Amino acid sequence: MASIFDKLTIKNIELKNRIVLPPLVRFSIVGLDGYVTDELVSWYEDVLRGGVGLVIVEATAVSEDGKLRENQLGIWNDSFIPGLKKIADKCREYCVPALIQIHHAGFKEGIKDIDKSVLEEILEKFKLAFVRAKKAGFDGIEIHGAHTYLISQLNSRLWNTRTDEYGGPFENRMYFSKRLIEETRELFDDNFILGYRMGGNEPELADGIEIAKYLEKLGIDLLHVSSGVPDPKYNRKEKIEVPNDFPLDWVIYMGTEIKKHVSIPVIGVRNIKKESQASWLVENDLLDLVAVGRAMIARPNWVNVARKEYELRNGIKNS
Repeated sequence: MASIFDKLTIKNIELKNRIVLPPLVRFSIVGLDGYVTDELVSWYEDVLRGGVGLVIVEATAVSEDGKLRENQLGIWNDSFIPGLKKIADKCREYCVPALIQIHHAGFKEGIKDIDKSVLEEILEKFKLAFVRAKKAGFDGIEIHGAHTYLISQLNSRLWNTRTDEYGGPFENRMYFSKRLIEETRELFDDNFILGYRMGGNEPELADGIEIAKYLEKLGIDLLHVSSGVPDPKYNRKEKIEVPNDFPLDWVIYMGTEIKKHVSIPVIGVRNIKKESQASWLVENDLLDLVAVGRAMIARPNWVNVARKEYELRNGIKNS
């Protein structure tokens, strides 16, 4: 039986435990210019000191006009590399692998009307951002394909009703992701991970499963299941049908279901606050890794506290 404190190896990269810091956008400690601040590096160090197994650095914009807000990290030219390198170096100092999430906010429902040339230009910006991320010293990249942002919009059968190669049927909706993965494949050697944060409901879980299986075929190393463009028929908190006896969040449930259909590691995320919740998911082989987000902001040493709770719960005495 696996434990959240067991190691996990992805390619040649070893994680010391199964607990992930997800890409939490720290707007309040990022400057309006998009550059890394000393305060941001210090926050990551607090979490690293707390014992986390994998860091995924927050959504980092491929273009200035693709940001969520002014105070969001950028990677749209080489001048961002030295600041981002400070975060990567800090993670290496603590022997914690770090991915960086590459992002474009997109156009929401208007994705169907965006000129093809704009999408081609953004695709090139993503590819250049991948190169900069590797130069900055990260151990890999997470493509942001969730949360109704650009790639989620393209993946969505609700919003992407385009009639060119970027939309319509399933493989056309995945065309942007397919080209991005295939045209950067030479970057992803055995020491560089390609992750993908996807919408498990795009708009239904069945769509998420189809996307996950397709991404695995394309060569994704790590899936991070979150939310996508929901079906408007769901007017409640849960955006899919969830069994009454499932004890955790609906987004976590999607991750556990998607894991059944792929052989690559799957990260589950959302509203994990307690060690017992994280442990239940990994010990029962429902997920490979568990992301702890807001609880890490409240308590950067969450992992070390969870270890003590785990040992107490299992009658393990500290040596």
